[in-house]
Amino acid sequence: MSAEPRVLPAAEAAPEAAVPLVIVGAGACGLTAALAAHDAGAEVVVLEGDPVPSGSTSLSAGLIPAAGTRWQRALGIEDSPRRLADDIAAKTGGEADPEAALRVAEQSAPAVEWLADRHGVALSLVEGFTYPGHSADRMHGPPSRTGAELLASLRAAAEAAGIDIVTSARVHTLYADAGGRIRAVAFDRPDGSTEVLGCEALVLACNGYGGNPERLKRHMPAIADALYFGHAGNRGDALAWAEALGAESRHLGSFQGHGSVAVPHGILISWATIMEGGVQVDRTGRRFSDESHGYSEQAAAVLARPGGEAWTVFDERIAAVARQFEDFRNAEAGGAIRSGQDAAALAAATGLPAESLADTLAEVDRLAAAGGTDTFGRRFDPARRLAPPYLAVKVTGALFHTQGGLAVDGDGRVLRPDGGALPNLYAGGGAACGLSGSGDSGYLSGNGLLTAVVYGRLAGQAAARDLADAASEGGETAA
Repeated sequence: MSAEPRVLPAAEAAPEAAVPLVIVGAGACGLTAALAAHDAGAEVVVLEGDPVPSGSTSLSAGLIPAAGTRWQRALGIEDSPRRLADDIAAKTGGEADPEAALRVAEQSAPAVEWLADRHGVALSLVEGFTYPGHSADRMHGPPSRTGAELLASLRAAAEAAGIDIVTSARVHTLYADAGGRIRAVAFDRPDGSTEVLGCEALVLACNGYGGNPERLKRHMPAIADALYFGHAGNRGDALAWAEALGAESRHLGSFQGHGSVAVPHGILISWATIMEGGVQVDRTGRRFSDESHGYSEQAAAVLARPGGEAWTVFDERIAAVARQFEDFRNAEAGGAIRSGQDAAALAAATGLPAESLADTLAEVDRLAAAGGTDTFGRRFDPARRLAPPYLAVKVTGALFHTQGGLAVDGDGRVLRPDGGALPNLYAGGGAACGLSGSGDSGYLSGNGLLTAVVYGRLAGQAAARDLADAASEGGETAA
């Protein structure tokens, strides 16, 4: 079993080899950082704990919000970084760092276009519906709309570039000098041996702490016992190392939940089922919230219902939109989706009370026909009126990933509480503080991959630049 994450004095390290830049984690953040650093001329090694890179990226829908892209322009969609930053601010109630939000928004389009055009990562714009909190269609993803395909494409790009990805390499120890400069890392191998690798710079791309029950109870007790739909390896190693190094962390109670994971199938159901006019009911056949406010905060709303479950109810029109997502197609193939020609038939198919379900669907139809607003504050759109036959899927709420993490500057350098940067440490994705404020309601759809890809690219570029500057000066890696 791997040792607990720790930081030891650099004098205790005995590296067997060395490389200029080490990246911990081969998810979207780590592989993007590796590609960016490699493009800038740096020699890179990526260390991944799993036998095959997967992580939270592979469990996601693989969608990256980006503003002002060529895909948007081709479809006549008007968008801008300022507009994306404003959407982030609105969703978080002003809690997200405005400079960080604008910086990430400004780099979003260049990042996705670079991945597509330079590295062959197949991306396209999601059409047909706008995600909650976004004022424009700006989600970009692979053809299957799965994180597994996105990660496979990033890995293929890294391998094509000749970047070394060492798998089954669980990093547990950093070696740092008195000034906080990382000199080496130690990792365990499957045969039980430990290897030590020297480095001149380090990027932490090992996500957050959703897989660490103790940290969840400490930082977010309300969601600590929920279904965890992230990667078990997200144990907060980056946070533990940073704490030992005296780095600053922010918003540790922030997380992304999701109120629509099919049970017992464990398949993510697209939130298009809601945004296109669908609703959620509990075991009584009644609605219990404004479902359209966002899938992250809906996790807690669903978990608060009897049994921690709900039924998402929609129709064939919405299903046609959702089928662009492979996960939804898998849910259909797995028998998760029930159907009924009318409310009574749907009640029979789901086991919900027939009278209350019929009343609920009738009320939703009246609201949609009139463009009305319900008692929860949700406004229904006449263009998205539900029509029989109806479909439904039983879902629960889940924790996907934490959003708090290390404080970083605009280039992904890890910061101390006084605002100064640690000498040669960078972070992105779930290891860094995200743009979601302090809780669950601030998560704007896609923010996880947004910060993974953008901060990954920025950190890789900055690390390569600092290494080059140090080499030209014949000294240490720049701060």
